[in-house]
Amino acid sequence: MEAELLGPPEELKGKDVLEIGAGAAQCSRWLAVQGARPVALDLSHRQLQHALRIGAAFPLVCADAGALPFADGSFDLACSAYGALPFVADPVLVLSEVRRVLRPGGRFVFSVTHPIRWAFPDEPGPEGLSVSASYFDRTPYVEQDEEGHAVYVEHHRTVGDRVRDVVAAGFRLVDLVEPEWPVWNTSEWGGWSPLRGNLIPGTAIFVCVRD
Repeated sequence: MEAELLGPPEELKGKDVLEIGAGAAQCSRWLAVQGARPVALDLSHRQLQHALRIGAAFPLVCADAGALPFADGSFDLACSAYGALPFVADPVLVLSEVRRVLRPGGRFVFSVTHPIRWAFPDEPGPEGLSVSASYFDRTPYVEQDEEGHAVYVEHHRTVGDRVRDVVAAGFRLVDLVEPEWPVWNTSEWGGWSPLRGNLIPGTAIFVCVRD
């Protein structure tokens, strides 16, 4: 939001914006405050129910990001904060669908966990600073329930893979942002801490344009 990767806040007013993998629709709520017309889409009905409970006053759509239920050229902008793309085996399909529903000149900004993160243990202390796996190992991370059914799957793709996916879907990549750890953040969260954050990027943000 502070980086204005979707454009200056004053230029968002009246824009049709699709949030993909919206979860509780945090981005859409912010966009609505700026005067945009957001639509929040997520595969999880439960997440969208939570968005409704906390005050979402814009359309909520339960659908697959690989088969968007919108006409061609329906939106001016699209965004996704760690949503959909890390969890699909065919990201080009999702990217192509996003491009289809954008108007010419439309911008899609999405963030994923930085691919380098997969090479390091998920630990906030010094033990999280030593490479423990191959950056090039694209084996998905899978969590299973007691019966062996997959309940969480996240796909690892390298930075190069992500760039090629964007191009293959017909987008033009205009920026790749690797945010630095903010100096004001002194807390630990999960595997992240100032120690790790000052040395290893945690997020990669891709800024794409449909020509």
